[in-house]
Amino acid sequence: MTVWLVGAGPGDPGLLTRRGAEVLADAEVVVHDRLANPALLDLAPPDALRISVGKAPGRVEMDQDGINAVLVEHGGAGRRVVRLKGGDPFVFGRGGEEAEALVAAGVPFEVVPGITSAIAAAAYAGIPVTHRGLSTHFTVVTGHEDPTKGRTDVDWEALGRAGGTLVILMGASRIRDIAERLVAAGRAPDTPVAVVRNGTRADQATLRSTLATVGDADVRPPSAIVVGDVAALDLAWFEQRPLFGRRIVVTRAREQASELRARLETLGASVIELPAIEIEPIDFALPPLDRYTWLVFTSTNGVRAFFEDGLAVHDLDTRALGGLQVAAIGPGTAAALTAQGIRPDVVPERFVAESLLEAFPAPSSAGESVLLARAETARDVLPEGLTERGYQVDVLPVYRTVRAVPDPDQVGRVRAGEVDALTFTSSSTVMNFCEALGTLPDPLPPVVSIGPVTSATARELGLTVTAEAGVHTIDGLVATVVEALGKP
Repeated sequence: MTVWLVGAGPGDPGLLTRRGAEVLADAEVVVHDRLANPALLDLAPPDALRISVGKAPGRVEMDQDGINAVLVEHGGAGRRVVRLKGGDPFVFGRGGEEAEALVAAGVPFEVVPGITSAIAAAAYAGIPVTHRGLSTHFTVVTGHEDPTKGRTDVDWEALGRAGGTLVILMGASRIRDIAERLVAAGRAPDTPVAVVRNGTRADQATLRSTLATVGDADVRPPSAIVVGDVAALDLAWFEQRPLFGRRIVVTRAREQASELRARLETLGASVIELPAIEIEPIDFALPPLDRYTWLVFTSTNGVRAFFEDGLAVHDLDTRALGGLQVAAIGPGTAAALTAQGIRPDVVPERFVAESLLEAFPAPSSAGESVLLARAETARDVLPEGLTERGYQVDVLPVYRTVRAVPDPDQVGRVRAGEVDALTFTSSSTVMNFCEALGTLPDPLPPVVSIGPVTSATARELGLTVTAEAGVHTIDGLVATVVEALGKP
């Protein structure tokens, strides 16, 4: 296969199918719509060519003939092409036209179905499209037919008489006319209507109305419009999540942000990624490990760099650590070690260097040595404290953090106050965030910090820390965000 027509689903990136994720991970070219969640593009390899062909009311980046030509060109050249389409490619997605173009050009393709908004938007609004006693069938119809074909294929009068649930896609601009035609055909004026805008996204909004009043309602695209008795049901769950509608800035390095982003999005937040730092590998020589008693890690980045850029490069594995005791600064670092097959001997309850010093045993004999794998630039509390305890300490820098170049659009949103909270996971994220913004927004959104060291840096730079995680991990940070911002 050279071209995959992939349904991206209606907006929630978690609704992408497993097959869709597989082909995205192997793509050389991604041709994507406006309605496909941008987070899905991160599933493609970093060097994959990304081509936006999005359409919006009054604006078209590329017409359908142009899209077909792009697919034929790259697919015909033998490249692995993913055509990422909102919803399902064969449900008002013009995937059939693209498939016809590929067939005509002799380019092999595969269709990867997606979840259509006709079902998902209603479900995320707490509306089942069928329900015993209310509706035994549903019909999906477009409210926006091709104006060039010179005829209409939608018999609104018949749909008005058919009963059951009617789901109208792309009908926001014509809803007054559609509602009037359905009433004229026999549907009761008080028939419930639910308009689900941006269904399955963090900014989803559900408007409840009737056929008699929906024409005067604020119906805007993109919306799925549900007509019928089921539209009166309100089995809300998605919009009831504790962080629903909250816009939260994540400043972690892009390589690390996915876990925090996923946790916040699961709770309903809209995440603005504004990475303040980037993690850079550095060349380091791995010293003879048998000269040390202890190996100490102060971050998950240090664990990754030590094993991937240290042991692996020297064709070593965890057996090389057989004679060492291992310490981790906190549970997150301990989990990263466990994933490598190492169970740390010391893990303090609080995720700070001072706590690790308190938990660290005194040397049992003179000359015991510690190898400290950490960032190139870091506080000296730990090496100085261990030295005072009687250990010989060697610091091994295994990575560095550098200031990331922020997305100007995202910076603009923060400066304009279009966010509900800022999260910081390290002192470096605070420092680089402040440098990137220059002038901080006034008023400053709530600031949530992962721990006391990060909080201290924030205060030194003039930020008011609203809340600090009691448990200095990503889980602890998320729980604190919920406590600070969540619904009661």
